[in-house]
Amino acid sequence: MTSGNNYYYGDSVNMYGGQGNQGIVKSQVSPAGQDPALVAALAELHRMIAELRAQVPAPSARLLDESLPALSTDTAVPAQERHRALMAIAGIAATVGAVGRPVAEAVQAVVGLLGG
Repeated sequence: MTSGNNYYYGDSVNMYGGQGNQGIVKSQVSPAGQDPALVAALAELHRMIAELRAQVPAPSARLLDESLPALSTDTAVPAQERHRALMAIAGIAATVGAVGRPVAEAVQAVVGLLGG
């Protein structure tokens, strides 16, 4: 939240006068200012990729590893790079059939949260 040249992070309480003051402005921000649902979906996708990695050929496992940095919640990843990584992960998940289906669905959920 900004006000003029002032920047506020977290909760903000302003009290005027000394009686009957109630209320608090709750400003909860997730890591890197991202949607908490997206942060949770990316964490779950990371977990699922770790499981899938053990069930795919070595070249596919390397591609999964190379895609993980683009799924970080700690840095500002360019949208195109994140999309490319998600599509690579979905492609690998699709090639292994039923084993990869949950990962493909998790990718689809992340893409939906990203707005596209």
